[in-house]
Amino acid sequence: MISIGLLGCGRIGQVHARSLMRLPGARLTALADAVPAAAEVLAAPTGAEIRDADAILAASDIDAVIIATPTNLHFDQIHAAAAAGKAIFCEKPIDLSAERAATCRAAVEAAGVPFMTAFNRRFDPHFAHMEAELRAGAIGAVELVVITSRDPAPPPVPYIESSGGLFRDMTIHDFDMARFLLGAEPVEVFATGSCLVDPAIGAAGDIDTAAVTLRTATGALCQINNSRRATYGYDQRIEVHGAEGMLQAANVSAHLVTRADGAGFRGARTMDFFLERYEAAYLAELTHFVEALEAGRPVTPGIADGVAAQRLADAAARSLEEGAPARLDR
Repeated sequence: MISIGLLGCGRIGQVHARSLMRLPGARLTALADAVPAAAEVLAAPTGAEIRDADAILAASDIDAVIIATPTNLHFDQIHAAAAAGKAIFCEKPIDLSAERAATCRAAVEAAGVPFMTAFNRRFDPHFAHMEAELRAGAIGAVELVVITSRDPAPPPVPYIESSGGLFRDMTIHDFDMARFLLGAEPVEVFATGSCLVDPAIGAAGDIDTAAVTLRTATGALCQINNSRRATYGYDQRIEVHGAEGMLQAANVSAHLVTRADGAGFRGARTMDFFLERYEAAYLAELTHFVEALEAGRPVTPGIADGVAAQRLADAAARSLEEGAPARLDR
């Protein structure tokens, strides 16, 4: 039985706590949050003790920690958990700086502790099946990946101001999916963006609409398009074109029934947002983490994947600022 401590009882921490309650190989032993009421609400259904975050990181009865706190706390908590010899499951991004994320990687690798970066989309059953088909050679060599990722509405401006920007907050998931599906490292990033949804986002120094092109050393491409607004719901689609065919993963809707009448064809909306769309992926990623710890197997995606995605986010931000492609292999 893996004893786990949860740092952060907000929206994503609650998702992970519910997942742990469904895993026979794990026990949520303790949890912490800067807001006592948030910890109390989550402690009741889980039976976990409320402790101070530092106490959880140092506790001898905790085998692993889930870091679901604000990003600015990750750096210190990762270092403390690694020094204490605990396995780490950390929400993205590891840090808003690729250099600081690399420092975290060095600390984790020096301590020799398992570390999983919570890129949950790899565990979505549809995207995971697509990747398995690619690795099996179903469409030959990958030539072009197209990722569409659009939120139904932008987050509050105070969140935007502390998020690190669209590339580090939102596109970072797509950067990881690009690496996952391309099967190769991008060496060049060209990003462009605009503020079209809410002028307040631009006033906060960010963009809300973006298009990013990644190129690998072999010339394979990935195109990512993002928007903070999709009036029809949470838009999550991927298409991979290869030398021998194409794979597509369409949006997941509430149901698959289509109505046809004099007004045309109509179906269900897409899922409202990420908690609904990726519910199965959240459970699957924690299942992988716990089962890997029990069996002594490596966890994936690891901290190197988190650092790689952050480097792509930094390169995209640099490309946007300079108006030119940013190289990663120099």
